[in-house]
Amino acid sequence: MEKQEKPEIIYEYKKRRRDFGKQTLFSDHGPEMCVSIPNNPSFYKDYILRNPVHVGIQNTSTMSEHWVNSERAEYTCSGITHVEGGWPKDINMADPEATQRYRRKIEKDDAYIHAVMHLGHGMEHNILQNNAVDMYETYYLDLPSIPPVERSSCHTVNVYREPSARRPVRSLSWQTDGGARLASAHADVDLMRNNRTPQYSYIWDIENANAPELTIKPHQPLLDLQYNPRDQNTLVGGMMNGQVGWWDMRKGGEPAGICPPHMAHRDLARNVLFINSKIGAEFFSSSPDGVVKWWDTRNMNEPTDSMIIDLVKSPTDTQSIENAIGISALEYEPTIPTRFMVGTETGLIIGGNRKGKNAVEKLPTRYEAHLGPVYALQRNPTFLKNFLTVGDWTARVWSEDCRESSILWTYSHRTKLTDGAWNPIRFSFYPAIN
Repeated sequence: MEKQEKPEIIYEYKKRRRDFGKQTLFSDHGPEMCVSIPNNPSFYKDYILRNPVHVGIQNTSTMSEHWVNSERAEYTCSGITHVEGGWPKDINMADPEATQRYRRKIEKDDAYIHAVMHLGHGMEHNILQNNAVDMYETYYLDLPSIPPVERSSCHTVNVYREPSARRPVRSLSWQTDGGARLASAHADVDLMRNNRTPQYSYIWDIENANAPELTIKPHQPLLDLQYNPRDQNTLVGGMMNGQVGWWDMRKGGEPAGICPPHMAHRDLARNVLFINSKIGAEFFSSSPDGVVKWWDTRNMNEPTDSMIIDLVKSPTDTQSIENAIGISALEYEPTIPTRFMVGTETGLIIGGNRKGKNAVEKLPTRYEAHLGPVYALQRNPTFLKNFLTVGDWTARVWSEDCRESSILWTYSHRTKLTDGAWNPIRFSFYPAIN
């Protein structure tokens, strides 16, 4: 009779990883002294001390021969005449228009473009090397510390509060003569249908924050209010109902002239800017209705000119208000009197030419800048071909010579950016606001 084998009994013990405690990480390290046993003086009598003996052994004698003769340096004295910026003698450096005109002339030269492109690769290589220094910072621990950067700070001097309500500030404009006064436009777009909300805007004396110096009294709340760069007593503004008007501070807060409602924009008059004219009385305005209109303060009954922002595909096509793209930002450079730029609610930057003969020549350039409305648009004060745009979550710097992509941009912020401007002194610096 065969003996049956008993089944093997197996029991598995399980334990969660977290019950094992902290994970043990092994690594190599140098020698570690575990114990140090000092000598015992009582044992000295059992040993005989011996003086150390040093013996030098050399089979051949040391011989060497050398000679040194330094080269004689020859010095010469010479002089050089240096003019700031390398300007020619016939260019007056104190005249900004002359220097701007000379810069534009040089930038149009083909040799200038090739020189910049040739130097750009070397500059990019050096910048990338500078960015890689942090990878090897352990090699520079023994170097003396760099003196700390001088810290600058600012503090609040005055706070200018709206007397009757707390509405959002839509625009600020400094007076051209020294900036002694500040114009602020107030409007609450969310409550635009509530007629009980105040409609005033204000002129402030920066030395007196207790009360405004002058109260601007428009028919509708102002979305933009700008000082005349040639006349410190006149201002223009765009209203919530699409009308535009102008004010003379010497005549009080009542408007000196307002366009009729049937000539106004079909939507909010969001932006107004003065243009370069002989007497400084002309300005233009834009709106989400997609139309740019030019005005003359001497006759506000109708606009002197208008342009529909409609990107047609061929010169034979006609621009239509139904296909117009809403405008959210406006830019104008006085040294280029016939050209302007608009930022649209769809994220496009469109360059316009007022003297264009057909629809294509009127809107010759376009840039796909942002994924949403363009909140800020401004040319660089010195390099006019470069301009700054702010929209969605980034701020970008563009060049008219490169339409495919921006030349600089910020990383995507967690919050949307709403405004930005160039520094008037440090031309490569710009802040963005979120």
